[in-house]
Amino acid sequence: MTEQTPQSQLNSIATNGKPLLEVRNLKMYFPIVKGIFGKITGYVKAADDVSFYIQSGETLGLVGESGCGKTTVGRCIVRAYKPTDGSIVYQRADETTVDLAKVDSKELQTYRKDIRMIFQDPYSSLNPRMNVFEIISEVLRVNELCSPKEMEYMVAHIMEQCGLRPEYMRRYPHAFSGGERQRIGIARALVTSPRLVVCDEAVSGLDVSVRAQILNLMEDLRREMNLTYLFISHDLSVIRHICDRVAVMYVGKLVELADANALYTNPLHPYTESLMSAVPIPNPNLRDRKNRIRLEGEVADPSNPPSGCYFHPRCRYAKERCSTETPVLRDLGDHHFVACHFADELELTGVRMA
Repeated sequence: MTEQTPQSQLNSIATNGKPLLEVRNLKMYFPIVKGIFGKITGYVKAADDVSFYIQSGETLGLVGESGCGKTTVGRCIVRAYKPTDGSIVYQRADETTVDLAKVDSKELQTYRKDIRMIFQDPYSSLNPRMNVFEIISEVLRVNELCSPKEMEYMVAHIMEQCGLRPEYMRRYPHAFSGGERQRIGIARALVTSPRLVVCDEAVSGLDVSVRAQILNLMEDLRREMNLTYLFISHDLSVIRHICDRVAVMYVGKLVELADANALYTNPLHPYTESLMSAVPIPNPNLRDRKNRIRLEGEVADPSNPPSGCYFHPRCRYAKERCSTETPVLRDLGDHHFVACHFADELELTGVRMA
């Protein structure tokens, strides 16, 4: 099979019309500054040539170990960070496109209501000095999206949709539980009726029972409001429950992208296989047969990554080529993308659910 660049691959998959969002060769490098004169001695490559697409109405999961760059990618999409290089092509409602990586801060305000973010920590992400009405309505007020009279109605409506009682809108965050605070965060993100929502570990800080309630709420809201999610998480059980497709990152690079069922049952990258081996098996009769893959060594340093494939020092299938040549993201069929030289030769084990 002829190998292609990530960008040429992206150009070949738009069979269902233009994606709502295309991330093309995204790079986000943070400078390492040392000394009293602030000399730049290197860069942390938090996102290094990342490419993927999100179709309207779907949920794309972005997974990987802590420090792999998934949160950085999400913050680049909402333009909390200005990318070092690459494109973030967003399809507007009139079907024209704009590169969000290139627009200036003044023009960005136009897209703030369309692309919103739900943060990880329901305690630190809410201003304790603002009541719920002020928290949720702030984006409406700053962007002058409605009149003060309409504002109270919109806040009450989105609170009801998120399972909160509107009569509590004058209370402060300390009066709510962790699950209720996360509902407030969701209401804040959705009050502008966005088209794309970046969920950064949106349920990882919650108890298991509350986590299930929030996931079900988010899925109901996706259908009711025709939302599109980029769901960032390290919890593979959560990703399988809510996502249509899944992208796997390792040390700033995308290593695999596929339909969720295909990725879980038939992983093509050795790193994905190791992640799948850690997924809990719900069937107790199969737990004894599970072989956990424990990777040797440490995660590569993004400021000084190894040559070739970043994963090769920890990969049990690595060969000489892996240490010298960087694999490109290629399609092995059915839009199953993988960045591994020997993906079509390996027989990897996925999750056995039954």
